[in-house]
Amino acid sequence: MTPPPALQWWPAPAKLNLFLHVIGRRPDGYHLLQTAFQLIDLHDELSFEPTDDGQVLRIDDESTRPPADVRPDDDLCVRAARALQADSGSTRGVRIRVRKRIPIGGGLGGGSSDAATTLRVLDRLWGTGLGIEKLSRIGLQLGADVPVFIAGRSAWAEGIGERLTPLDLPPQWFLVIHPGVSVPTRDVFQAPELTRNSPLITIPARWAPVGRNDCEPVVRARFPAVAMALDWLALQAPARLTGTGACVFAGFASAALAERVAARVPEPWRAWVAQGLAASPLEALLAPGS
Repeated sequence: MTPPPALQWWPAPAKLNLFLHVIGRRPDGYHLLQTAFQLIDLHDELSFEPTDDGQVLRIDDESTRPPADVRPDDDLCVRAARALQADSGSTRGVRIRVRKRIPIGGGLGGGSSDAATTLRVLDRLWGTGLGIEKLSRIGLQLGADVPVFIAGRSAWAEGIGERLTPLDLPPQWFLVIHPGVSVPTRDVFQAPELTRNSPLITIPARWAPVGRNDCEPVVRARFPAVAMALDWLALQAPARLTGTGACVFAGFASAALAERVAARVPEPWRAWVAQGLAASPLEALLAPGS
């Protein structure tokens, strides 16, 4: 299938969890967290071709790089569009194309970010006009990380990840390594050995690295490849797991320093050097008048 001309591609950025504390568990099974979300400039790209037939379709053609092993109906961007239809009563449809760069099961929030970009862009293209607060409520039904991407800023997060306070983080570059495995989030959060009683902490008045990732001991024990990547990166700089993994990362003062370490990352691991972002690049594209 030949794509239509002049498609606009919209970014869906990845995130890092600079720390992740599990402080409790709700009766419905969701975990209560404290974390700091750092957006980075590694991103997926999505295009949206609105239609009037009410169908929501993911189109896989020569212009795309769809997520491997994810059926179109299971894709979070397709589910997000259908959720927006249901909530708003819109009868419009859309043909969605995806260029996937963020690894699946890597703890970088790629699927959640795709869903958030879908909700934000279609809210404009379909003219539903729901706005950030209502879109965040829809997004939370799809995943706990979706609201931070809808808000579009690096943030301190509490609750199950939906209570957000924007953070002004210092400029930083990150080396992100994917050790070639996919870690199911559900399995980590259901692990009986997971720490679920970390003490509450407050947002530092001046940001400095705090805490740890409570999921790291579980993932280390169950996924030796992740443990190897953490140990290797820790020889170069302080290393940490993001989310429930599998990606690990370290911060650097400059791109050059991060690139120097990236050049030594062992095969077959994949590595990216990414800049920390205060705001999602989607914000500028959706700004009034853009």
